[in-house]
Amino acid sequence: MKIIFSAKVYFFLLLFSSLNMIGQQLGNINGKVSLSGNKPAGDVSVTLKGTKYSDVTSVSGHYEIKNVKPGTYNIIVKGVGIKPIENSVVVSAKQTTTKNFSLSESQEDLEEVVIKKNKYKQDKPSLSLRLQTPVLEIPQNVQIVSGQTLKDQQITSMSDGVIRNVSGAVRLEHWGDLYTNITMRGSQIQAFRNGFNVVSSFWGPLTEDMSFVDHIEFVKGPAGFMLSSGDPSGLYNVVTKKPTGVTKGEVSVIGGSYDFYRASIDLDGKLDKKGKLLYRFNGSAQNKGSHRAFERNNRYVIAPVVSYQIDDKTKITAEYNFQYANMTEVGSYYVFGPAAGGYATTPVGFTMTQPGLPDTNIQDHSGYLMFEHKFDENWKLSAQTSYFKYIQQGYSSWPGVVGPGPADRDFDGVPEGNLAYGDIIRNVGIWDAESNMYLGQVFVNGKFNTGSVTHKVLGGVDLGSKDYMADWGQSHDLDTPANPFNVYNPNYGTPSNGFPQFDHTTPLSVRAKAIGGLMSTEYAAGYIQDELGFFENKLRLTLAGRYTWISQASWGGDPISDSHITPRVGLSASIDENTSVYALYDQAFTPQSGIIRNGDKVKPLTGNNREIGIKRDWFDGSWSTTLSAYSILKKNELTGDPANTPGQQFSVVLGEKRAQGIEFDVRGKIFEGLNLIANYAFTESIVNEIDPAVSAATGINKGDIVPGYAKHTANAWLNYTLQHGKLKGFGASIGGTFYDGRQTDTWSAGLERLPSYFKLDGGLSYETGKIKVTANVFNILDKYLYSGSYYEWLSAYYWQTEAPRNFRVGVTYKF
Repeated sequence: MKIIFSAKVYFFLLLFSSLNMIGQQLGNINGKVSLSGNKPAGDVSVTLKGTKYSDVTSVSGHYEIKNVKPGTYNIIVKGVGIKPIENSVVVSAKQTTTKNFSLSESQEDLEEVVIKKNKYKQDKPSLSLRLQTPVLEIPQNVQIVSGQTLKDQQITSMSDGVIRNVSGAVRLEHWGDLYTNITMRGSQIQAFRNGFNVVSSFWGPLTEDMSFVDHIEFVKGPAGFMLSSGDPSGLYNVVTKKPTGVTKGEVSVIGGSYDFYRASIDLDGKLDKKGKLLYRFNGSAQNKGSHRAFERNNRYVIAPVVSYQIDDKTKITAEYNFQYANMTEVGSYYVFGPAAGGYATTPVGFTMTQPGLPDTNIQDHSGYLMFEHKFDENWKLSAQTSYFKYIQQGYSSWPGVVGPGPADRDFDGVPEGNLAYGDIIRNVGIWDAESNMYLGQVFVNGKFNTGSVTHKVLGGVDLGSKDYMADWGQSHDLDTPANPFNVYNPNYGTPSNGFPQFDHTTPLSVRAKAIGGLMSTEYAAGYIQDELGFFENKLRLTLAGRYTWISQASWGGDPISDSHITPRVGLSASIDENTSVYALYDQAFTPQSGIIRNGDKVKPLTGNNREIGIKRDWFDGSWSTTLSAYSILKKNELTGDPANTPGQQFSVVLGEKRAQGIEFDVRGKIFEGLNLIANYAFTESIVNEIDPAVSAATGINKGDIVPGYAKHTANAWLNYTLQHGKLKGFGASIGGTFYDGRQTDTWSAGLERLPSYFKLDGGLSYETGKIKVTANVFNILDKYLYSGSYYEWLSAYYWQTEAPRNFRVGVTYKF
């Protein structure tokens, strides 16, 4: 065995020595591709004709082709919307030849062409994901929802249909348009903005308005090595709009069903003649009603960005986002009914909301300062810091008792008589909250060679401090047992028990501390990754590790600290220039918030992900497909204690949970004018291990299905625009969403399962010159659509209905 092992070692040493000797006889080509006005041309292909040698220009317009055999070649520069350029170049051994190109096209021309040529496919992740690798070569499933997709589907917020564009993403129990709460691969995924984890509590950040969003990246599986600590199921990263250096503007107005009115503006340009000081300003105002009476969600947004290019190597960007929401009390989306009735026993527009309750007001501030410095074409330093502040003042609603039966399950536990079928005692509670987050990141991207092996290196540090405080300790029954609210015969007059008078004047910190409404997290982490490229980068090995220290305190308890090292190994191989296969193993480590009934300490969640997949670009990169299979094990995950009574927030530790599944995504231009987004996912999540004592106390057993996902999800969005003739610019779209095997969001399964779900949407558009008109109809089939769960302690079902058939019509003017 020792002889065989020694022979293998000698063979590989000899092989790499030979590759190194060969590499020493080869030459390199580099240069810069520029647009008119000396603007860098990014994402442009540079190829040696008739060979395998090629590169794609970086954001700065630079390219480099390494390890080229000496000789004379024809070099071709081509890209979307660019007239190909072909010149000759001579490569000499052990030398680097510089070849620059100047194109006649402008950045504005290229942006217009890119949108028209490929509306739904993006090939590179944003800088905030910290990678230098095209999506095709990343050993992980990454799906990017483009800005044009958001416009075509008239998506106005993060919770407004975004998930139809990504396989396996669902929203089950949620809070309307307040929090997004996306579930994928069997768990709620983490919310990121510009590379920062912006989750400060279980409920998540205020859902982003799309007026200031450029695109959205869905990263499946753990990503803690490159971002902050996250869930093994993945994350979504909202990337905001930045200045482009092109002077342009866009104004949009939309009107639709249920008093939906919206106006937005996007201004982009220069603040000086040299183009070093750039700006971007986005703003929107929205009035939004609902198919449920007395319900509204109005939004106001401003988002200015300024960047300054100090020199060719250094750039500073400052950004501020402000969102203001004025909405009906949190929980107004929820409808409850007695256990004997099951789901959806009231009209689609039924509401339990009491008119006359004050609105809930939310202010969401976020500020960013980013510094970028290029040492040379191979090494770059990025540093950014951010501050997030969230302020909420308002109410939440939830029933104290649902009839029939004794009215003794409310918050005071005192028997209050019997309730008839459909009787409910509605309860409203105060929900004042404030969150502050201070986050910082510094990372370095670099490229170098060791012989014939290429290296793409990423290393950095993450720091963060988050706190969340909330008062939900004051509550008031709107109804009395003698005069309850009946869901089948509702009375929206003055409630029998009157309106609440809550204390908003005592400082929130005092109120939150008194009821245990405090949470905080501090973390520090360092990480390093090396992507090694072998055989002219046909085979790529990713090795990474991250050390994370976290201290967390939940519900007013003492801080608990822990640390962990999470490794990552990925392998990606290019079968040809359009096809790659990959395999991945990585881990995650993230804090959790909760209280365990017996007083045990809450441990951070740990998990690992095993994943394989194949990616392919079709027809010169016009459209792409991704097929992946994964298995995730999560340990120490908390879930709500099934034995909780009203007002209790206890959690139990599952022990170990396993999620596994298959995902398929396709997106891009099928042929000229026809664009497609389609996906399918099979998901299964079960309890893999559980402590016998926890099982006996909760009734959760090994092999039980974990709530909170849909077993089968499928989506499609097809858009066709006429390219020629008198009707040139006329387009039509059709899309559908299908869920089957839907699991509720609680462990209490109830007697009735959630039915299969199908929603059909479609639209028409017409674009001529600088004007585009878009009209969409949602829920074309006018189905009664809802999600929901069964709550055992209430002996009741709840559901949230979606709007029946409705429409939006919008006009966009570009200038």
